Amino acid sequence: MTTDELKQTARTFFDQIWNQRDESAIDRFLVADAAGNDADFGTGREAFRTQWKQWMAAFPDLHFTLHDVIAEGDMVLARWTLTGTHSTAPFLGVAPTGIAISIEGMSLDRIENGMCAQGFDGWDALGLRRQLGLYSGQ
Repeated sequence: MTTDELKQTARTFFDQIWNQRDESAIDRFLVADAAGNDADFGTGREAFRTQWKQWMAAFPDLHFTLHDVIAEGDMVLARWTLTGTHSTAPFLGVAPTGIAISIEGMSLDRIENGMCAQGFDGWDALGLRRQLGLYSGQ
């Protein structure tokens, strides 16, 4: 894939899976045994789907905004902001709070044949917990 194709794959991944809430896009963009570094998302497409459903249930207006997308070789890096309102289902053991969240992060993905084979995410998980009132420490 060209670097432009890799960048478009990342943009389409975030748009279809997260912003359009298209569960079938998970099958189009993640290999069955996709690996990642985020323990919450586990390993593989079905583990990702389980976590995705929890986010969709808790944050019905969840939205990813991509700020930068960089590609080289078979890797693509997307810097993003996730926003949403915790309004319809429990999340991290907390009943809906009505709190609007804004979280920044980056995803570095290895793409094989147009699908994510491996992902490395770095995001402000502590900031999410603070915004939801789960952590008040320094």
